[in-house]
Amino acid sequence: MPAHTEHDFETAIEAGLIDHGGYEKRDPSAYDESLALFPDDAIVFIQASQPKRWEQLRTLLADKTAATVLDSLSKELALKGSLHVLRHGFKCYGKLLRLAYFQPNSRMNPESAARYRQNRLTVTRQVAFTSALKRPDGKHRRCIIDVTLAVNGLPVVTAELKNPQTGQRATDAIKQYERERDPRDLLFEFKKRALVHFAVDPDEVWMTTRLNGDETFFLPFNRGVNHGAGNPPVAGNWKTHYLWDEVLQADSLMDILQRFIHLEVTERKVPKDRGIQTVRKETMIFPRYHQLDAVRQLVGHAQANGSGHNYLVQHSAGSGKSNSIAWLAHRLASLHDAADAKVFHSVVVVTDRRVLDAQLQDTIYQFEHKTGVVEKIDEDTQQLARALSQGTPIVITTIQKFPFISQAIEKLDEKGEGLQIDTTNKRFAVIVDEAHSSQSGETAGALRGMLNKDGIESSIAAQLSDEEDDALSDAAKANLLRDAAQRKRQPNLSFFAFTATPKFKTKALFDEPGPDGTPPFHEYSMRQAIEERFIMDVLANYTTYKRFYGLVKQAEADPEVPRKKAAKALARYMDLHPVNIDQIVSVIVEHFRLNVMHEIGGKARAMVVTGSRLAAVKYKKAFDKYVKDHGYTAIRSLVAFSGTVEDPDDGGASYTEVAMNDGLPERELPEAFERDDYRVLLVADKYQTGFDQPLLQTMYVVKRLAGVQAVQTLSRLNRMASGKARTFVLDFVNDEADIYQAFKPYYETTPVEENADPQRLNELQHELIQQAVFSPDDVMAFAAIWYQPKREHSGREHREMAGILDNVVARFGALDEEEQSRFRGQLTAFRNLYSFLSQIIPYQDSELEKLYTFVRHVLTKLPRPDDDTPVTLEGDVALRYYRMQQMTDGSIGLKEGEAYPLKGPTDVGTAGVKDEAVPLSTLVERLNERFGTDFTEADQYFFDQIRASAEQDEKISEAAKANTFPNFKSYLTRVMDELFIQRMEGNEEIFSRVMSDPDFRSTAQEHLAAEIFKRVRHGYD
Repeated sequence: MPAHTEHDFETAIEAGLIDHGGYEKRDPSAYDESLALFPDDAIVFIQASQPKRWEQLRTLLADKTAATVLDSLSKELALKGSLHVLRHGFKCYGKLLRLAYFQPNSRMNPESAARYRQNRLTVTRQVAFTSALKRPDGKHRRCIIDVTLAVNGLPVVTAELKNPQTGQRATDAIKQYERERDPRDLLFEFKKRALVHFAVDPDEVWMTTRLNGDETFFLPFNRGVNHGAGNPPVAGNWKTHYLWDEVLQADSLMDILQRFIHLEVTERKVPKDRGIQTVRKETMIFPRYHQLDAVRQLVGHAQANGSGHNYLVQHSAGSGKSNSIAWLAHRLASLHDAADAKVFHSVVVVTDRRVLDAQLQDTIYQFEHKTGVVEKIDEDTQQLARALSQGTPIVITTIQKFPFISQAIEKLDEKGEGLQIDTTNKRFAVIVDEAHSSQSGETAGALRGMLNKDGIESSIAAQLSDEEDDALSDAAKANLLRDAAQRKRQPNLSFFAFTATPKFKTKALFDEPGPDGTPPFHEYSMRQAIEERFIMDVLANYTTYKRFYGLVKQAEADPEVPRKKAAKALARYMDLHPVNIDQIVSVIVEHFRLNVMHEIGGKARAMVVTGSRLAAVKYKKAFDKYVKDHGYTAIRSLVAFSGTVEDPDDGGASYTEVAMNDGLPERELPEAFERDDYRVLLVADKYQTGFDQPLLQTMYVVKRLAGVQAVQTLSRLNRMASGKARTFVLDFVNDEADIYQAFKPYYETTPVEENADPQRLNELQHELIQQAVFSPDDVMAFAAIWYQPKREHSGREHREMAGILDNVVARFGALDEEEQSRFRGQLTAFRNLYSFLSQIIPYQDSELEKLYTFVRHVLTKLPRPDDDTPVTLEGDVALRYYRMQQMTDGSIGLKEGEAYPLKGPTDVGTAGVKDEAVPLSTLVERLNERFGTDFTEADQYFFDQIRASAEQDEKISEAAKANTFPNFKSYLTRVMDELFIQRMEGNEEIFSRVMSDPDFRSTAQEHLAAEIFKRVRHGYD
């Protein structure tokens, strides 16, 4: 197809929109630049679609009718904006006139469908007008727009087109919008006319909703290719054809105007000399391509297939999940199938984020312009019961409220407010925000049980006649079947789970396949989000530090202590040691002062992630003391931790978050942190997930991070902000290899291991009974009481169940330590495996269900293993020397190597490894060898030592077994510095050569990688 010039490209797009897209062609002369409208189209639409109103106005205004209507339209556009006028119309002489009609949710109202067909969408090339922008000679520029799309005379889309074959790309169109398109011009004025502006070439699309000169912020609007930025090649067409063939097609654009685009309004309080000033910010939100595609794919599948499906939407952190959830919730609440029946009678949004509550309500109100569509459950479970019984279209709640709905209904009955939640023939969509394994336990079962209460009761009635268990009453059998049924997938429920970091269980439970035949149903990868500059690459500037220290035994005796527990105690001792904290705080403050404070126009914020609540208290005190001693008045800190903390090193003094923040209420902390008063936030298990603060630019990590927690925590930095060019991470605890391993599974695709064999449950059941710690009679006796038809058991029944469990505990106590550990592991394995598999496999085995309930209660009664008793060594050791050294300073690249698959629940019960008792002095010596600098081996053994250390390293060994040699070599390169530094002392000359000579280093690394790979894999191939 011809597209050698921009003109040819423009002609082809116009033809596509007219021939297949539902548009009419307009001559640029039809555009009125003083009104920034196509006035004839607006008048013709109103006359044709609302003839009675037009005649009423014509009776009043005669030949001035058209001019008066256009004047009223212009004034309301100036006051309320084009989006509001399109959705809700405008008034002229007291008469409400509509400027657009939108597609009805069903075909049950043919009049609405007929009005929708009267819309006139037009495409106009080369619209010209005199701009407010002046030329060098002082005269006003003449502005010409490549493509303008209008709805009933109102321009809503502009596009500037470029063609690489003429030497220009979409980036040149972006510059044209920034430098040659004046936001003062009515066509470009924010909200007043065009709502979105596209910069387009045959390869890429970019868009913005607000022109602001050089400050204009364009977002990519591309499909993505190979989990990265850009667009895939399309046979016989341009890569960007989806823009005009799909997105801007008439029905699609009207759907976006009706159900997607909205005005986001945020307010924040800023202290000024005369008091607090409220700063209001308005942003027109146009869906990104991945958001639009995800919502439409989900809606289309639900419309075609009905309820009973579980979808996983794996979208990168910071990619706009909140808006995607709002759009999806609104669309599902009004969705009808091909037979015009409602697909879902209500939508339940499960979230713990307060910000999402307000965002959902505000967004959906713009679509519906009426209250009562969304109800946030912010009072108690009785409010949730009322909302479900009344059929509220969209309910926002936490999952924790569902187990208590039955009690809430009883209390309402006692108040005389009797209500009933009727789920007969009702279908529900459940949207889960940040779905993880917490959505797969007993609480989630209560949600399923309540939303399919009637369906479950019907299935129980049908199954009761097949139950052969005569030891249980019919009522007890019904309760047993009810518990089992609640855990299964319900035919009247569909789950839509959103997360950036799915766990194994998440991918297994939300298993509706995507385009490649496996979950997730829809994906927007971390790699694509980074490459599209939608989020920051938080690993781009990652600096690690390592502590070198020596401990000396002070105790007169040399007590024997468990090696692992003592190692943890000594690590905890070092973590909280004043010398360690003071050293880290000095690095943090000076780094912030010299490298961070001036970032983002002097507004950059930092977060210090500590390992415990006590650590947060100690770091806060040390931080404030350091900045006070050095007179750094511009650096103020806040701290966030839960409850009350006692500091044993401070005479047992108690500390709370509010008190340490000078009385600042907990709920006001996020807003205070956004003000210029505070620059650093120290946290302990708070604000590490779901905290969205774009000014957060640097993170200081003094906590062990791994897996999903590492990704979620560090991703707090990834939000974009004007002037935010980079992020910093200073990590005092973790090494690069650990962070790489945590992030890699979520960078592109997330591999998972195969599910455990369901037959393993029967094997575990047999193995548990064979231990003779409990018998089938114990299980049955417990079930006969537990499943009695009452909400609360009597005191006598509690005593009977306790007696059964106590006998089991007594038999457990007769086992030796190793047998106890193995039996406990088998119990745990059965509990975890059944809890997981029963949600994805329709078991019809009441024996397994009874055993599951019994095992859960047995595990709570078993005595804690001796290993759970902490070891305290603070009085027995002292710090001999301490040094902190920067180890690495660079980026952690995620493009190379392969991700380890996510692991599911184990199907094997194993005994714990018995902790070895060693003399305290020996343990201290070994720790000193590991962390200190006193290595004495000769130079000729340097590389042999490196190789031996690598072979003994579990992570390196696993990497060699699981990867090809090129991937393993790439991985080893990232951890090689650590191996060299461990052998630095006593090998200074060869160490210096390795670190300073790139060729020498490369040769050494190649040799070591080959040797280690060969020796580790020997016997595995």
